[in-house]
Amino acid sequence: MNVLLIDDHALFRDALVLLFAHHLPELKLFEADGIAQAVEVAREHPDISLALLDLGLTESQGMASLTALHDALPELTVVVISADARRDTIVAAIDAGAAGFVPKQVRGTVLADALRVVLDGGVYLPAEALAADVPGTADTAVLDALSPRQVQVLQLLLQGKSNKLIGRALDLSESTVKTHLLAIFRRLEVNNRTQAVLAAAKLGLRMPH
Repeated sequence: MNVLLIDDHALFRDALVLLFAHHLPELKLFEADGIAQAVEVAREHPDISLALLDLGLTESQGMASLTALHDALPELTVVVISADARRDTIVAAIDAGAAGFVPKQVRGTVLADALRVVLDGGVYLPAEALAADVPGTADTAVLDALSPRQVQVLQLLLQGKSNKLIGRALDLSESTVKTHLLAIFRRLEVNNRTQAVLAAAKLGLRMPH
């Protein structure tokens, strides 16, 4: 799999290159120093399917960078990496369509493990985002209660895909996607997309590929 790292600190990018070579040699890492360059690289290499995005870019701060990336490359799954690991920031990133969040303060091995979780069909969030007050069921067998189509919809939801993109991928109308999402929310005992992602991460759900 090809992965795109978007960070404007060259030393951090160099460290990630070494980390990937040592812990994730099966992944090929491409680099960009901002959103504009990321779009160019992704269009030159359409087989890039995952991006690691720093929220502290000089050209575009915070959630604006995530929104800009999603607008330009809506098919791309994005995992946020950030020095700002406050719970509000983590939840805002998930709400904006991130498929995971990794604080920059973690050790390299934790980042490698986090990426494995995402690549294995799960959602990685730091412990501070998974406090006891996160809504949702405690039943880890929740996937067994979903239909095959609902599992597909949930898989794409956890990748940060919009209803429109989920419908396009599964050849469904947006109204049908909404119907499936409502059923998924009931099974997970949540009220919206962000809560569903948090609940899935707390349960440690892994979606079939």
